[in-house]
Amino acid sequence: MSAGQNRPLRFGVVAPLTTDVPAWRDRLRRLAGQGYSTILMPDVPSWQPAPGPALAVAATITDCRVGTWVYASPVRPAWSTAWEAHSLTVLTEGRFEMGIGSGRPGIGQLLRELGLPDVPADRRWDQVREVVTALRELDGPDRHTPVAMAVGGPKAQAVAAELADTVNFVMPQTETRTGTTKRVRDFDNRRGAELALHVPVIGDAVAPFMAAPDTDTAAIRAADSLAFLPSDPAAAADEILRRREEIGFSYFVFGADVAGVLAPVVSELSGR
Repeated sequence: MSAGQNRPLRFGVVAPLTTDVPAWRDRLRRLAGQGYSTILMPDVPSWQPAPGPALAVAATITDCRVGTWVYASPVRPAWSTAWEAHSLTVLTEGRFEMGIGSGRPGIGQLLRELGLPDVPADRRWDQVREVVTALRELDGPDRHTPVAMAVGGPKAQAVAAELADTVNFVMPQTETRTGTTKRVRDFDNRRGAELALHVPVIGDAVAPFMAAPDTDTAAIRAADSLAFLPSDPAAAADEILRRREEIGFSYFVFGADVAGVLAPVVSELSGR
């Protein structure tokens, strides 16, 4: 889907369990009340509980969709990842979305720490394909688990063009608006995948789990980067509509710590 062909807007929020469980449950209920469509969990060992069990619990707390943002394919055997994803689709009665990618920067070091083989970069997207292939077999003809892919280079984009329902473009945080626009327009989206935008910086706040704590917010703003949105709700709403109209983004993902600031925007724009 290209700019000008507007999907209805929806909003996801990365909401890992970083407090006690009752406080996390209360946060999820607030997010649902603010109009967020999807509760998302990162996949980083030792940072928070594993995403699968956490999302299964989250799905019992609200009626929101739930999803991974995103499974790191090098850390996870393909078939067991597909089985977990399919199981979440069954248990949530179709409210699960599998986000998957090739891992964060530095994934090789993590693999060594975990005693796992350091998969070459050119092999990681083959693993993603294996996961999706197994997932489709498990889903069978009567289910379809939506797949969101976090993509960067040409191989990642080729796999996403063939298999993804939603595409999130991994980009340098100081990439200019012009650069990101070109990246999206060059993507072969003949299948009409939903285009997602991961926005880690709202005003001067950097969302945990979505960007490093030492992120240079001034540099991001100076670059006119799409990794930034203003904290003023009216200005943020205008900018979100602009990004959909000019580039085609319709799914916006924020961090839970800044979700309240943008709650008026989400309430106003969800489904439009």
